[in-house]
Amino acid sequence: MFNDFVAPSLYPAAPEIFLLTMACVILLLDLGVKSPRRTLTFVLTQLTLLGCAAITLATSNVEVVYTFSNMFVDDMLADFLKLLVYLTVSVVLFYSREYIQARQDVPKGEYFVLALLATLGMMVMISANHFLTLYLGLEMMSLCLYAMVALRRSSAVCTEAAMKYFILGALASGLLLYGMSMIYGATGSLEITAVAERLYTHTVDDKVLVFGIVFLVAGLAFKLGVVPFHMWVPDVYHGAPTSVTLFIGAAPKLAAFAIVMRLLVNGLITQAEDWQSMLIILSVLSMAIGNLVAIAQTNIKRMLAYSAISHMGFMLLGIVTGVVGGDARFALNAYSSALFYVVTYVLTTTAAFGLIMLFSKAGFESDELEDFKGLNKRSPWFAAMMMFVMLSMAGIPFFVGFFAKFSVLQAVVAAGYYWLAVVAVVLSLIGAFYYLRVVKFMYFDEPKHVEPIEGPTSLKVVLSVNGVAVGLLGLFPQMLMSLCAYTLLRSL
Repeated sequence: MFNDFVAPSLYPAAPEIFLLTMACVILLLDLGVKSPRRTLTFVLTQLTLLGCAAITLATSNVEVVYTFSNMFVDDMLADFLKLLVYLTVSVVLFYSREYIQARQDVPKGEYFVLALLATLGMMVMISANHFLTLYLGLEMMSLCLYAMVALRRSSAVCTEAAMKYFILGALASGLLLYGMSMIYGATGSLEITAVAERLYTHTVDDKVLVFGIVFLVAGLAFKLGVVPFHMWVPDVYHGAPTSVTLFIGAAPKLAAFAIVMRLLVNGLITQAEDWQSMLIILSVLSMAIGNLVAIAQTNIKRMLAYSAISHMGFMLLGIVTGVVGGDARFALNAYSSALFYVVTYVLTTTAAFGLIMLFSKAGFESDELEDFKGLNKRSPWFAAMMMFVMLSMAGIPFFVGFFAKFSVLQAVVAAGYYWLAVVAVVLSLIGAFYYLRVVKFMYFDEPKHVEPIEGPTSLKVVLSVNGVAVGLLGLFPQMLMSLCAYTLLRSL
């Protein structure tokens, strides 16, 4: 039996192995760091992400490569999303450093190590080609996020948010596992590509399979934070420290897109009609409830939470319109528009929460809408950056959010879902109100606080680059759009 064992190639998983090793090293070294700023821990964390990016680029291959008995896949989509995750996490940690430094009850070293381990979970999710590998990555990421939300142990609000997140997350994991087990029962395989092959070539028990897909979609919907599995999003966004809220709202969206593509598109494309109808309902409800409830919010973190729900609903439109009546002619256009949407959303939400953290200080969270009144008089430059972000999220021309929405709507119309496009446009117009309200506060109201915006020059530079990128990508979106399309062309 042992003579038949073939050692798996570790080459495709080199970035994951490097990250795990460095996370353990940083965890041990941090025990000896006496500086409250944790400079060594921060620098090593950033160097680790840089090293992962270098290894990912060095091991990148145009061809699709499988390893660990086809449980792990390395393709262009995996490499592209991993590079984006490294960049996002690096920027998030950069924004977070001063914020957590000003709060004595946030453990600094643990924050950076948990962020690295959560990143490892995302990387495993992105490269998963097997239900168990996917679940392993998902739980690794989720457990780290639960701990990060509860880092401020002295805060009852943070602890409550972590408990809600943990309990609802455990429920979602159960739904996902149950769905996977039913699909295994129907197809006889846990490997995603093998499931696709068996659905294409064999007759399976449709009832068991459809039930499995229902549970699978329910679990995915929770991870995406779409209605009706959105209950945790506003409470966690509001209750968690802003640095953790930024982490949860940014990089995990890229990993969630990856598992949607792996499970639904790579594994269950022959059953597209079954899961498309469910995604249409989730999408419309998310856009409607997300945009309508956001109008009533006075806390900007809760407002951005409901905004995230509506944006994920909009992204699902691209997934829905890939296959129409068994015809996959529009697949590449639709899925690349969804990928472009996720990437641009992560870019804008990173800038939004980064600016909120810049305006905050020790003992004061700048998370109420009224805190942004008269911001233009305190800092015209960062008021302009916040305006760029809000206008982009609202889909106002010519910011990158407009082209993201436009590309998804174009895919929806091309697929013949005209009513869905009309609904999406109307709900986007409703949603523009609460974004423009922030702009109105910044430019037309008298400031509540008159002190100037303070912060490290390096942080202000990175925030400025982030904000300007939102504007420049709106003027020149074609390169990123083409990159998304090429990535999926080489991976699907």
